[in-house]
Amino acid sequence: MLDLSRLRALHAVSVHGSVGAAAAALGYTPSAVSQQIAKLERETRTTLLERHGRGVALTEEAKLLAETAQRLMAISEQAETALEESRGQPIGRLRVAAFASAARGLLPGVLADLAHRHPALEVRLTEINPHLSMDLVSRGVTDLAVTHDWDIAPLPAPEGVEQAVIGDDRCDLLVPAGHPFTSRDVIHRSDLGGQRWVCQPPGRVCHDWLVRTLRTAGFEPDITHVAEENHTIVSLVAAGLGVAVVPRLGTGTLPPGAVAVPLEPGPVRRLYALWRTGAARRPAITEAVRTLREHWPRVAPRPGDPASVRRSGDPAPQ
Repeated sequence: MLDLSRLRALHAVSVHGSVGAAAAALGYTPSAVSQQIAKLERETRTTLLERHGRGVALTEEAKLLAETAQRLMAISEQAETALEESRGQPIGRLRVAAFASAARGLLPGVLADLAHRHPALEVRLTEINPHLSMDLVSRGVTDLAVTHDWDIAPLPAPEGVEQAVIGDDRCDLLVPAGHPFTSRDVIHRSDLGGQRWVCQPPGRVCHDWLVRTLRTAGFEPDITHVAEENHTIVSLVAAGLGVAVVPRLGTGTLPPGAVAVPLEPGPVRRLYALWRTGAARRPAITEAVRTLREHWPRVAPRPGDPASVRRSGDPAPQ
């Protein structure tokens, strides 16, 4: 009989494209994943992975097994859900994925709360690109994902995936100290032309929002610096190298040299929890979603919060 854990390892490689990425998603070491697949090759007497440069590719036989693994994992999930539901409390392992600022600004408190309330529940967190969330949930690689969309890019849930709104995260326009915008009460999108921008890479929602917004206002964006992490973007703004639009969640208190100014209308991104329909009745899912929504008001910066709008040189809030 084929071992489900080995099939899960193969399925993870098929989804993530490499042994290392699969290991990170599963919470294993790359050598452990390689060993699982090597055992599966011996059991099936089939070559499953082929070396392509520094990476690997699945053989046709491996692709068939990976598809079978996905179906078996869905059946296993149904059984686990039924068992957990019969006990009436969250138990077992819950794999959670979240984008960077949610993993930093929201999930620590949520995970600590779940661990305290439900010691029989083992939650494992993986930080991921939000663009991958839907696919990872639908494929069964993760049980619950925290993701987001923007007003220009709504997040439609495909068949088999359900979602719940966690809350709204407003974004600020950050400028260097001494920038002319710091003396104004409000900045409109029509005022944004001629600025040098610090932004995330193309393909990220923040980048797409900026490009579409400026072009709609009649400007071609001058993106001079590109960075993945919001903290890096904030540091570049503080160094006087450009302006940026940054979500408040996970940004924290602004460093000296960076100033948040009100942008109207300001962009808002909405946070969601995603899970598979087949696991909707699982107590671990319902409790995790409830806890996410319970914690959101505690961490969501609101308009006027000192940490969001404090200007360089202002005293720290007491």
